[in-house]
Amino acid sequence: MPVNLKSPAPQDLLPVRGVKLGFAEAHIRKPNRKDLLVMQFAPDSKVAGVFTQNRFCAAPVVLCKEHLAAGAGIVGLVVNTGNANAGTGEDGMLRARRTCEALAGLLGCADNQVLPFSTGVIMEPLPVDRVVAGLPACIANLKEDNWLNAAEAIMTTDIVAKGASRQLTLGGKPVTVTGIAKGSGMIHPNMATMLGYIATDAAVSQGVLETMIRHAVNRSFNCITVDGDTSTNDSLVLIATGQNGGAELADTSSADYLALRDAVTEVAAQLAQAIVRDGEGATKFMTIRIQGGRDEAESRKIGYAIAHSPLIKTAFFASDPNLGRILAAIGYAGVGDLDVNLIRLHLGDVLVAENGGRAASYQEADGQRVMKEPEITVRVELGRGAAESTVWTCDFSYDYVKINADYRT
Repeated sequence: MPVNLKSPAPQDLLPVRGVKLGFAEAHIRKPNRKDLLVMQFAPDSKVAGVFTQNRFCAAPVVLCKEHLAAGAGIVGLVVNTGNANAGTGEDGMLRARRTCEALAGLLGCADNQVLPFSTGVIMEPLPVDRVVAGLPACIANLKEDNWLNAAEAIMTTDIVAKGASRQLTLGGKPVTVTGIAKGSGMIHPNMATMLGYIATDAAVSQGVLETMIRHAVNRSFNCITVDGDTSTNDSLVLIATGQNGGAELADTSSADYLALRDAVTEVAAQLAQAIVRDGEGATKFMTIRIQGGRDEAESRKIGYAIAHSPLIKTAFFASDPNLGRILAAIGYAGVGDLDVNLIRLHLGDVLVAENGGRAASYQEADGQRVMKEPEITVRVELGRGAAESTVWTCDFSYDYVKINADYRT
Protein backbone atom coordinates (compact mmCIF):
# COMPACT_ATOMS: atom_id res chain seq x y z
CA MET A 1 0.00 0.00 0.00
CA PRO A 2 1.15 3.60 -0.52
CA VAL A 3 3.26 5.07 2.27
CA ASN A 4 1.14 7.52 4.28
CA LEU A 5 -0.82 8.50 1.17
CA LYS A 6 -4.50 8.39 0.39
CA SER A 7 -6.55 9.62 -2.51
CA PRO A 8 -7.71 13.24 -2.15
CA ALA A 9 -11.38 13.94 -1.54
CA PRO A 10 -13.22 15.68 -4.41
CA GLN A 11 -13.55 18.89 -2.40
CA ASP A 12 -9.80 18.96 -1.76
CA LEU A 13 -9.11 19.62 -5.45
CA LEU A 14 -10.30 23.16 -6.08
CA PRO A 15 -11.78 24.19 -9.45
CA VAL A 16 -9.65 26.48 -11.57
CA ARG A 17 -11.59 29.09 -13.51
CA GLY A 18 -11.07 28.53 -17.21
CA VAL A 19 -10.29 24.80 -17.02
CA LYS A 20 -12.90 22.12 -17.69
CA LEU A 21 -12.24 18.41 -17.44
CA GLY A 22 -14.13 15.43 -18.87
CA PHE A 23 -13.43 11.70 -18.74
CA ALA A 24 -14.63 8.46 -20.29
CA GLU A 25 -14.28 4.69 -20.13
CA ALA A 26 -12.96 4.05 -23.63
CA HIS A 27 -11.83 0.43 -23.03
CA ILE A 28 -8.38 1.26 -24.40
CA ARG A 29 -6.76 -1.68 -22.63
CA LYS A 30 -9.12 -2.89 -19.92
CA PRO A 31 -12.90 -2.51 -19.55
CA ASN A 32 -14.75 -0.73 -16.76
CA ARG A 33 -12.13 1.85 -15.88
CA LYS A 34 -11.65 5.53 -16.57
CA ASP A 35 -8.93 5.71 -19.20
CA LEU A 36 -9.52 8.83 -21.28
CA LEU A 37 -9.31 12.49 -20.20
CA VAL A 38 -9.98 15.77 -21.99
CA MET A 39 -9.09 19.18 -20.59
CA GLN A 40 -10.44 22.34 -22.23
CA PHE A 41 -8.96 25.79 -21.57
CA ALA A 42 -10.44 29.27 -21.73
CA PRO A 43 -9.49 31.37 -24.78
CA ASP A 44 -6.04 33.01 -24.60
CA SER A 45 -4.79 30.64 -21.89
CA LYS A 46 -1.02 30.25 -21.75
CA VAL A 47 0.47 26.73 -21.72
CA ALA A 48 4.04 25.57 -21.07
CA GLY A 49 5.44 22.05 -20.95
CA VAL A 50 8.55 20.05 -20.10
CA PHE A 51 9.08 16.54 -21.40
CA THR A 52 11.12 13.37 -21.11
CA GLN A 53 14.81 13.48 -22.05
CA ASN A 54 14.60 9.88 -23.31
CA ARG A 55 15.72 9.88 -26.96
CA PHE A 56 13.17 7.15 -27.69
CA CYS A 57 10.37 9.52 -26.76
CA ALA A 58 6.79 8.67 -27.63
CA ALA A 59 4.84 9.97 -30.63
CA PRO A 60 2.56 12.17 -28.48
CA VAL A 61 5.61 13.81 -26.88
CA VAL A 62 6.99 14.69 -30.32
CA LEU A 63 3.63 16.10 -31.34
CA CYS A 64 3.19 18.08 -28.11
CA LYS A 65 6.52 19.78 -28.69
CA GLU A 66 5.55 20.61 -32.28
CA HIS A 67 2.20 22.08 -31.26
CA LEU A 68 3.63 24.17 -28.44
CA ALA A 69 6.36 25.50 -30.75
CA ALA A 70 3.74 26.49 -33.34
CA GLY A 71 2.43 29.14 -30.93
CA ALA A 72 -1.17 28.90 -32.14
CA GLY A 73 -2.57 28.89 -28.61
CA ILE A 74 -3.50 25.63 -26.92
CA VAL A 75 -7.25 25.04 -26.51
CA GLY A 76 -7.23 21.59 -24.93
CA LEU A 77 -5.45 18.34 -24.32
CA VAL A 78 -6.28 14.64 -24.35
CA VAL A 79 -4.75 11.85 -22.26
CA ASN A 80 -5.18 8.12 -22.77
CA THR A 81 -3.95 5.39 -20.45
CA GLY A 82 -3.29 1.74 -21.22
CA ASN A 83 -1.09 2.42 -24.24
CA ALA A 84 2.01 4.63 -24.44
CA ASN A 85 2.10 4.97 -28.25
CA ALA A 86 5.89 4.78 -27.89
CA GLY A 87 8.24 2.72 -30.01
CA THR A 88 5.57 2.79 -32.72
CA GLY A 89 7.37 4.66 -35.53
CA GLU A 90 5.54 6.69 -38.15
CA ASP A 91 2.33 4.76 -37.55
CA GLY A 92 2.35 6.06 -33.97
CA MET A 93 2.66 9.63 -35.22
CA LEU A 94 -0.30 9.12 -37.55
CA ARG A 95 -2.41 7.79 -34.69
CA ALA A 96 -1.43 10.67 -32.41
CA ARG A 97 -2.30 13.15 -35.17
CA ARG A 98 -5.65 11.47 -35.71
CA THR A 99 -6.40 11.84 -31.99
CA CYS A 100 -5.66 15.58 -32.21
CA GLU A 101 -7.80 15.96 -35.33
CA ALA A 102 -10.76 14.26 -33.64
CA LEU A 103 -10.61 16.39 -30.50
CA ALA A 104 -10.00 19.58 -32.49
CA GLY A 105 -13.19 18.87 -34.42
CA LEU A 106 -15.15 18.60 -31.18
CA LEU A 107 -13.58 21.71 -29.63
CA GLY A 108 -13.82 23.79 -32.80
CA CYS A 109 -10.12 24.56 -33.07
CA ALA A 110 -7.12 23.72 -35.23
CA ASP A 111 -5.33 20.39 -34.85
CA ASN A 112 -2.17 22.06 -33.56
CA GLN A 113 -4.14 23.67 -30.73
CA VAL A 114 -4.53 20.24 -29.10
CA LEU A 115 -1.87 18.45 -27.03
CA PRO A 116 -1.95 14.61 -26.96
CA PHE A 117 -0.61 12.45 -24.12
CA SER A 118 -0.40 8.69 -23.74
CA THR A 119 0.78 6.36 -20.98
CA GLY A 120 0.89 2.60 -20.66
CA VAL A 121 2.47 -0.28 -22.54
CA ILE A 122 5.31 0.59 -24.93
CA MET A 123 5.69 -0.71 -28.51
CA GLU A 124 2.04 -1.58 -29.12
CA PRO A 125 -0.21 0.25 -31.62
CA LEU A 126 -2.50 2.85 -30.06
CA PRO A 127 -6.14 1.71 -30.47
CA VAL A 128 -7.01 5.11 -31.87
CA ASP A 129 -10.53 4.10 -32.89
CA ARG A 130 -11.37 3.53 -29.22
CA VAL A 131 -9.80 6.85 -28.27
CA VAL A 132 -11.77 8.74 -30.91
CA ALA A 133 -14.98 6.92 -29.99
CA GLY A 134 -14.55 7.91 -26.33
CA LEU A 135 -13.99 11.62 -26.93
CA PRO A 136 -17.69 12.64 -27.20
CA ALA A 137 -18.32 11.22 -23.70
CA CYS A 138 -15.44 13.31 -22.38
CA ILE A 139 -16.89 16.42 -23.99
CA ALA A 140 -20.33 15.64 -22.57
CA ASN A 141 -19.13 15.74 -18.96
CA LEU A 142 -16.68 18.66 -19.14
CA LYS A 143 -16.84 20.41 -15.76
CA GLU A 144 -14.58 22.66 -13.70
CA ASP A 145 -14.97 20.44 -10.60
CA ASN A 146 -13.94 17.17 -12.27
CA TRP A 147 -10.35 17.15 -10.99
CA LEU A 148 -10.60 13.93 -8.97
CA ASN A 149 -12.22 12.05 -11.84
CA ALA A 150 -9.44 13.41 -14.05
CA ALA A 151 -6.77 12.19 -11.63
CA GLU A 152 -8.33 8.73 -11.66
CA ALA A 153 -8.58 8.69 -15.44
CA ILE A 154 -4.81 9.03 -15.93
CA MET A 155 -3.75 6.25 -13.51
CA THR A 156 -1.90 3.14 -14.70
CA THR A 157 -0.24 1.06 -11.96
CA ASP A 158 -1.00 3.80 -9.42
CA ILE A 159 -2.93 2.59 -6.39
CA VAL A 160 -4.36 6.00 -5.48
CA ALA A 161 -5.14 9.16 -7.42
CA LYS A 162 -2.79 12.09 -6.93
CA GLY A 163 -3.87 15.71 -6.68
CA ALA A 164 -3.16 18.93 -4.77
CA SER A 165 -4.44 22.50 -4.55
CA ARG A 166 -3.33 25.83 -3.15
CA GLN A 167 -5.06 29.21 -2.87
CA LEU A 168 -3.48 32.63 -2.51
CA THR A 169 -4.20 36.31 -3.18
CA LEU A 170 -2.32 38.31 -5.81
CA GLY A 171 -3.00 42.02 -6.26
CA GLY A 172 -6.16 41.70 -4.22
CA LYS A 173 -7.51 38.91 -6.45
CA PRO A 174 -7.97 35.28 -5.31
CA VAL A 175 -5.88 32.75 -7.24
CA THR A 176 -6.19 28.98 -7.33
CA VAL A 177 -3.53 26.42 -8.26
CA THR A 178 -4.60 22.80 -8.75
CA GLY A 179 -2.67 19.88 -10.15
CA ILE A 180 -2.92 16.16 -10.79
CA ALA A 181 -0.30 13.58 -11.67
CA LYS A 182 0.18 9.90 -12.34
CA GLY A 183 3.19 7.74 -11.78
CA SER A 184 4.24 4.75 -9.73
CA GLY A 185 7.04 2.86 -11.48
CA MET A 186 9.64 3.57 -14.17
CA ILE A 187 10.42 6.73 -12.21
CA HIS A 188 13.73 8.54 -12.58
CA PRO A 189 14.71 12.22 -12.61
CA ASN A 190 15.01 14.04 -15.95
CA MET A 191 12.05 13.60 -15.80
CA ALA A 192 10.25 10.71 -14.16
CA THR A 193 7.82 8.44 -15.95
CA MET A 194 4.89 10.52 -15.06
CA LEU A 195 2.21 12.77 -16.41
CA GLY A 196 1.42 15.97 -14.57
CA TYR A 197 -1.03 18.79 -15.21
CA ILE A 198 -1.03 21.94 -13.07
CA ALA A 199 -3.37 24.87 -13.74
CA THR A 200 -3.88 28.32 -12.28
CA ASP A 201 -6.45 31.01 -13.04
CA ALA A 202 -3.80 33.74 -12.69
CA ALA A 203 -2.73 35.68 -15.77
CA VAL A 204 0.90 34.91 -16.66
CA SER A 205 2.88 35.85 -19.75
CA GLN A 206 4.24 32.99 -21.87
CA GLY A 207 7.89 33.67 -21.08
CA VAL A 208 7.25 33.93 -17.35
CA LEU A 209 5.18 30.74 -17.38
CA GLU A 210 8.08 28.86 -18.98
CA THR A 211 10.46 30.17 -16.33
CA MET A 212 7.99 29.13 -13.64
CA ILE A 213 7.60 25.55 -14.86
CA ARG A 214 11.37 25.04 -15.07
CA HIS A 215 11.76 26.28 -11.50
CA ALA A 216 8.98 24.00 -10.26
CA VAL A 217 10.10 20.83 -12.05
CA ASN A 218 13.70 21.14 -10.86
CA ARG A 219 12.48 21.21 -7.26
CA SER A 220 9.90 18.45 -7.56
CA PHE A 221 9.65 15.90 -10.37
CA ASN A 222 13.38 16.08 -11.06
CA CYS A 223 14.05 15.17 -7.42
CA ILE A 224 12.31 11.79 -7.35
CA THR A 225 13.29 8.27 -8.28
CA VAL A 226 11.65 4.90 -7.76
CA ASP A 227 13.72 2.56 -9.91
CA GLY A 228 16.15 4.57 -12.04
CA ASP A 229 14.25 4.05 -15.32
CA THR A 230 13.50 7.14 -17.42
CA SER A 231 10.25 6.85 -19.38
CA THR A 232 9.49 7.53 -23.03
CA ASN A 233 6.35 9.52 -22.22
CA ASP A 234 6.80 11.69 -19.16
CA SER A 235 5.39 15.19 -19.43
CA LEU A 236 4.48 18.10 -17.19
CA VAL A 237 2.17 20.88 -18.36
CA LEU A 238 1.46 24.20 -16.66
CA ILE A 239 -1.62 26.18 -17.71
CA ALA A 240 -2.47 29.78 -16.80
CA THR A 241 -5.99 30.77 -17.85
CA GLY A 242 -5.97 34.42 -16.70
CA GLN A 243 -9.59 34.09 -15.55
CA ASN A 244 -9.12 35.50 -12.03
CA GLY A 245 -9.30 39.07 -13.35
CA GLY A 246 -5.88 40.14 -12.15
CA ALA A 247 -3.06 41.83 -14.05
CA GLU A 248 -0.73 39.67 -16.09
CA LEU A 249 2.47 38.60 -14.37
CA ALA A 250 5.34 39.55 -16.67
CA ASP A 251 8.18 40.25 -14.24
CA THR A 252 10.01 37.35 -12.59
CA SER A 253 11.32 39.62 -9.85
CA SER A 254 7.89 40.78 -8.64
CA ALA A 255 6.50 39.66 -5.28
CA ASP A 256 3.34 38.34 -6.95
CA TYR A 257 5.37 36.21 -9.37
CA LEU A 258 7.43 34.76 -6.53
CA ALA A 259 4.30 33.96 -4.52
CA LEU A 260 2.65 32.19 -7.46
CA ARG A 261 5.89 30.40 -8.39
CA ASP A 262 6.19 29.07 -4.85
CA ALA A 263 2.56 27.90 -4.81
CA VAL A 264 3.02 26.08 -8.12
CA THR A 265 6.25 24.53 -6.82
CA GLU A 266 4.51 23.39 -3.62
CA VAL A 267 1.80 21.67 -5.65
CA ALA A 268 4.42 20.07 -7.91
CA ALA A 269 6.46 18.85 -4.93
CA GLN A 270 3.38 17.37 -3.26
CA LEU A 271 2.49 15.53 -6.46
CA ALA A 272 6.07 14.34 -6.96
CA GLN A 273 6.32 12.99 -3.43
CA ALA A 274 2.94 11.29 -3.88
CA ILE A 275 4.39 9.41 -6.86
CA VAL A 276 7.20 8.06 -4.69
CA ARG A 277 4.85 7.22 -1.83
CA ASP A 278 2.82 5.21 -4.35
CA GLY A 279 5.93 3.64 -5.88
CA GLU A 280 5.25 0.13 -7.12
CA GLY A 281 5.34 -2.08 -4.04
CA ALA A 282 6.72 0.69 -1.80
CA THR A 283 6.65 0.24 1.97
CA LYS A 284 9.10 3.01 2.93
CA PHE A 285 9.37 6.67 1.87
CA MET A 286 12.94 7.95 2.07
CA THR A 287 14.27 11.49 1.99
CA ILE A 288 17.92 11.63 0.91
CA ARG A 289 19.38 14.97 2.00
CA ILE A 290 22.91 15.85 0.89
CA GLN A 291 24.49 18.83 2.64
CA GLY A 292 27.84 20.59 2.47
CA GLY A 293 28.45 19.96 -1.21
CA ARG A 294 30.70 22.06 -3.42
CA ASP A 295 27.77 22.68 -5.77
CA GLU A 296 24.23 21.46 -6.30
CA ALA A 297 25.23 19.18 -9.19
CA GLU A 298 27.58 17.03 -7.13
CA SER A 299 25.12 16.99 -4.23
CA ARG A 300 22.41 15.64 -6.53
CA LYS A 301 24.82 13.11 -8.04
CA ILE A 302 25.49 11.62 -4.62
CA GLY A 303 21.83 11.76 -3.65
CA TYR A 304 20.83 9.86 -6.79
CA ALA A 305 23.56 7.26 -6.28
CA ILE A 306 22.07 6.43 -2.88
CA ALA A 307 18.47 6.60 -4.06
CA HIS A 308 19.04 4.38 -7.13
CA SER A 309 20.95 1.58 -5.41
CA PRO A 310 18.96 -1.70 -5.39
CA LEU A 311 21.14 -2.91 -2.52
CA ILE A 312 20.22 0.10 -0.39
CA LYS A 313 16.55 -0.02 -1.36
CA THR A 314 16.20 -3.72 -0.54
CA ALA A 315 17.98 -3.22 2.79
CA PHE A 316 15.46 -0.53 3.71
CA PHE A 317 12.60 -2.85 2.75
CA ALA A 318 13.95 -5.46 5.17
CA SER A 319 14.81 -2.86 7.86
CA ASP A 320 18.34 -4.27 7.71
CA PRO A 321 20.89 -1.64 8.85
CA ASN A 322 23.51 -2.78 6.33
CA LEU A 323 24.52 0.85 6.06
CA GLY A 324 27.94 0.29 4.55
CA ARG A 325 26.00 0.11 1.29
CA ILE A 326 25.29 3.85 1.63
CA LEU A 327 28.98 4.62 2.06
CA ALA A 328 29.73 2.53 -1.04
CA ALA A 329 27.15 4.48 -3.07
CA ILE A 330 28.61 7.79 -1.93
CA GLY A 331 32.02 6.57 -2.98
CA TYR A 332 31.02 5.47 -6.50
CA ALA A 333 28.81 8.49 -7.23
CA GLY A 334 31.50 10.03 -9.40
CA VAL A 335 32.86 12.87 -7.26
CA GLY A 336 36.54 12.21 -7.86
CA ASP A 337 38.13 14.40 -5.18
CA LEU A 338 35.76 13.47 -2.35
CA ASP A 339 37.49 13.32 1.04
CA VAL A 340 35.70 10.49 2.82
CA ASN A 341 37.23 11.49 6.15
CA LEU A 342 35.09 14.65 6.14
CA ILE A 343 31.80 12.81 5.58
CA ARG A 344 29.20 12.32 8.29
CA LEU A 345 26.29 9.96 7.65
CA HIS A 346 23.08 10.21 9.65
CA LEU A 347 20.09 7.87 9.62
CA GLY A 348 17.24 9.79 11.15
CA ASP A 349 18.56 11.03 14.50
CA VAL A 350 21.41 8.53 14.56
CA LEU A 351 25.02 9.32 13.60
CA VAL A 352 26.21 6.27 11.66
CA ALA A 353 29.59 7.15 10.20
CA GLU A 354 32.31 9.79 10.48
CA ASN A 355 36.08 10.08 10.00
CA GLY A 356 36.01 7.52 7.23
CA GLY A 357 34.26 4.75 9.19
CA ARG A 358 31.68 3.72 11.71
CA ALA A 359 30.90 6.31 14.38
CA ALA A 360 32.04 5.30 17.86
CA SER A 361 28.57 6.02 19.25
CA TYR A 362 26.70 3.98 16.64
CA GLN A 363 24.73 0.92 17.75
CA GLU A 364 23.09 -1.35 15.18
CA ALA A 365 19.91 -1.46 17.27
CA ASP A 366 19.58 2.31 16.79
CA GLY A 367 19.90 1.94 13.03
CA GLN A 368 17.32 -0.83 12.95
CA ARG A 369 14.93 1.26 15.05
CA VAL A 370 15.00 4.05 12.47
CA MET A 371 14.74 1.69 9.49
CA LYS A 372 11.51 0.16 10.81
CA GLU A 373 9.75 3.52 10.40
CA PRO A 374 7.65 4.09 7.24
CA GLU A 375 9.36 7.47 6.64
CA ILE A 376 13.12 7.73 6.92
CA THR A 377 15.63 10.52 6.36
CA VAL A 378 19.18 9.78 5.24
CA ARG A 379 21.41 12.82 5.74
CA VAL A 380 24.93 13.07 4.40
CA GLU A 381 27.29 15.93 5.32
CA LEU A 382 30.06 16.20 2.74
CA GLY A 383 32.10 18.96 4.39
CA ARG A 384 33.01 20.55 1.05
CA GLY A 385 30.91 23.72 0.85
CA ALA A 386 27.43 25.18 1.32
CA ALA A 387 25.44 23.48 -1.48
CA GLU A 388 22.74 20.96 -0.76
CA SER A 389 20.16 18.84 -2.54
CA THR A 390 17.23 16.59 -1.64
CA VAL A 391 16.04 13.47 -3.44
CA TRP A 392 12.93 11.46 -2.57
CA THR A 393 12.77 7.71 -3.15
CA CYS A 394 11.26 4.49 -1.83
CA ASP A 395 12.34 0.94 -1.06
CA PHE A 396 12.22 -2.14 -3.29
CA SER A 397 9.84 -4.86 -2.13
CA TYR A 398 8.82 -8.24 -3.51
CA ASP A 399 5.75 -6.56 -5.00
CA TYR A 400 7.86 -4.34 -7.26
CA VAL A 401 9.06 -7.43 -9.11
CA LYS A 402 5.57 -8.94 -9.22
CA ILE A 403 3.93 -5.77 -10.55
CA ASN A 404 6.47 -5.30 -13.33
CA ALA A 405 6.68 -9.00 -14.21
CA ASP A 406 2.90 -9.07 -14.73
CA TYR A 407 2.46 -5.57 -16.16
CA ARG A 408 1.08 -6.63 -19.54
CA THR A 409 -1.15 -9.46 -18.28
